[in-house]
Amino acid sequence: MGTREDLLAAAKQCLAERGYARTTVRDIVAASGANLAAINYHFGTRDRLLNQAMLEATAAAVSHILDSLPAADSGDASARLNTFWQRLIDSFTGDRVIWAANVESMAQAMHSPTLRAEIGAAQEQARTGLSADLGGGDPAVGAVLQTLIAGLLVQYLIDPEHAPAAEDLAAGLRGLADRSATE
Repeated sequence: MGTREDLLAAAKQCLAERGYARTTVRDIVAASGANLAAINYHFGTRDRLLNQAMLEATAAAVSHILDSLPAADSGDASARLNTFWQRLIDSFTGDRVIWAANVESMAQAMHSPTLRAEIGAAQEQARTGLSADLGGGDPAVGAVLQTLIAGLLVQYLIDPEHAPAAEDLAAGLRGLADRSATE
């Protein structure tokens, strides 16, 4: 990796460990092994570096979501949904830095029109992919799944020992569907 990539990797790590507000240029420099001037040279400011790191974390998170989708011919809908949840949960624990930086980016998006627009576009991409692969093209299914993913992610980041397993989510969705069908 080059200096620019080292700075971005360090910024993602710092976002995950310290959050946006508590990450300093000195933290990023220490984590990257680069010098202080490199941040200015490659990004101009700490905020631009952190924003770029958050955008990359968001893109990586969307990739994880879409990569977790099982092949269309990999079983019935229930098995496919369970496989999806399990793969996604595995990515929460396997790539915690990206997911933590992604959550941090969502919080910062409320204060940055640029981040808000970029993250909104990434969320739309995730909803569309989820709708196409698990929802039979129904946008409402993609929206519900994306909403569940966000809540599940926060649970895994804060208290992974008590977060629901893939089977729990699938069973809960079936239970909701059954209750909705009988009312």
